[in-house]
Amino acid sequence: MWISQAFAQDAAATEGFAGLGGIGGILPLVLIFVVFWFLLIRPQQKKMKQHRAMVSALKRGDKVVTSGGIYGEIVKVQSDTEVQVEIAEGVRVRMQRGAIAEVVTRSQPANDEGEKKAG
Repeated sequence: MWISQAFAQDAAATEGFAGLGGIGGILPLVLIFVVFWFLLIRPQQKKMKQHRAMVSALKRGDKVVTSGGIYGEIVKVQSDTEVQVEIAEGVRVRMQRGAIAEVVTRSQPANDEGEKKAG
């Protein structure tokens, strides 16, 4: 008889949080997902978007750093996925655009500078 009363008390004690129905069990999982979204997933997506924009804007004359830490200058944009980088005088390597970690300095368009000096 005492055992059944103890079970009845346990069920009544836990009824407060479970009284929300099915939401009570799912709510902590939803909160964890929201925290992960704002702290991990969203910032990573923003970073990837910025990197894609930077890689698509690469042009001849840009000084870049590769993902391996090598500094160089883009001498030729060969395709949508490949660039040629000069890492030392006379030493050129073909690289994937995605392997460019950052742009150190951007090249200036030759037409704009020439027009300003002439004018």
